[in-house]
Amino acid sequence: MLAKRITLLVTVLILMGGMSYAQKLAYVDSEYIMKHIPEYATAQKKLDDLSQQWQKEVDKQYEDVERLYQAYQQDQPQLSQDLRRRREDDIVNKEKAAKEFQRTKFGFEGELFQQREVLMKPIQAKVDKALQDLAVAEQIDFIFDKKSENSFLYSNPKMDKSNDVIIKLGLKPNPAFAN
Repeated sequence: MLAKRITLLVTVLILMGGMSYAQKLAYVDSEYIMKHIPEYATAQKKLDDLSQQWQKEVDKQYEDVERLYQAYQQDQPQLSQDLRRRREDDIVNKEKAAKEFQRTKFGFEGELFQQREVLMKPIQAKVDKALQDLAVAEQIDFIFDKKSENSFLYSNPKMDKSNDVIIKLGLKPNPAFAN
């Protein structure tokens, strides 16, 4: 991953070296910045508390399943075929419910993911605005994040040559496709 970032940075620097004008580059450590924002610490604490609460619930559900299974193992020799099947179904259903609960809380786009979006989006917007203001004020063309896989945190829109490439391909840029 580090090699990928270094390769990207070297490639960008080489490409920029061939240009007739100098571009200003900068980098930031977004993790370091976030640690300085009180709202970030508060939001992170809320997320950690929710995560711990939900994990306790998940653990309890799995413990209940395990208790049912242990009781079933002990009682199995004395149970009728019908009662055995019902208890097995009950165990399987409780395990499925526990997995579903875990998925809805922690899965992709689960409640934890959604809460993170709600709590972190305003903070990230504030940081993005500060980055953009800094870039404009200091005439910085690109800002990289030292700790992120994202290529750019900020790029000067004047440096975007996408439409030039489209025109070179003999096509017409469509404003409806703009980012």
